[in-house]
Amino acid sequence: MRTRDEQKEKLIRQKAIEIIVKEGLDGLGMNKVAKAAGVSPATLYIYFKDKEDFISTLCLEVSKKMVADSLVGFDANMNFETGLQVQWDNRLKYFMNNALEMEFMEIMRYTSYYEKVTQMLTETFGTVLGAFTKNAIAKGELLDLPFEVYWSIAFAPLYQLIKFHNQGKSYVNGTFSLEEDTIKQTLSLVLKALRP
Repeated sequence: MRTRDEQKEKLIRQKAIEIIVKEGLDGLGMNKVAKAAGVSPATLYIYFKDKEDFISTLCLEVSKKMVADSLVGFDANMNFETGLQVQWDNRLKYFMNNALEMEFMEIMRYTSYYEKVTQMLTETFGTVLGAFTKNAIAKGELLDLPFEVYWSIAFAPLYQLIKFHNQGKSYVNGTFSLEEDTIKQTLSLVLKALRP
């Protein structure tokens, strides 16, 4: 049996993400990935059972990295403003450094493969961020809101700014580039909206 080569496996994953972002999930074929990575199609089956396993594994791994990067320097006992600032900084850094993976996950979000990701996110983020928001509510730093409302106010503005940045377009001025002042202004408004 052939041994696993981590660099080759990383290249295979990267090429698959590139193909999915460029051509959609329907454009992904094992032979196409193998050709893009410069390996034999049989090589893919050293790392993955089949195409379903390949896509599912890819989704989970990209999501796990995003979660890990989002939690760097974060503690559930932080005051709410500091904790949300850390979350924004970490997520911004991750998405700016991993734009392709961000696009990949946006595509995968609307597929059945995302179910395992949702379960992992619920378990991981639910444990850490759940404790964080409960602590903030108990300390009177955060309104007690349904999760979907909280998340929409806390993170959707950041994600939309990142999308505008990645598109490089402004519907008003023609071009848009995300600047630190814009982040600070938006986060300030988010914090104001979430405070009791």
